[in-house]
Amino acid sequence: MSGTRPGTVYEYAVLRVVPSIERGECINVGVAVLCPERKYVGVRVAHDEARLAALAPDLDLAELRAALDALVAVADGDPAAGPLTRLSPSERFGWLTAPASTVIQPSAIHTGLCQDPADTLERLFSTLVLTG
Repeated sequence: MSGTRPGTVYEYAVLRVVPSIERGECINVGVAVLCPERKYVGVRVAHDEARLAALAPDLDLAELRAALDALVAVADGDPAAGPLTRLSPSERFGWLTAPASTVIQPSAIHTGLCQDPADTLERLFSTLVLTG
């Protein structure tokens, strides 16, 4: 090899909007990434209002936006988001990716190797959320 290091282990989960459990339909709206070695946790979110309106016309988009913003704030450790932000990055990731029966649900957790967890978050977000 030409001097490149092998990479650092990271984990990620896709965040999905599931407006109706019974119908089983979902739209990817975000990605959460954890790199324990670098003490990094990050979340990127976006939602396509037209797709969500077609899938769930009764969904309160302002409420959804606020919930997604809260997830980003927890990941970022923003003190305004409350006591969860005092947890370690691994604990915050665990909270962000815990199974839930809410409209926003995480996928299974996947792993990989990366050189830069923030760059990896951007790549995953672009691939898994922005490409629809």
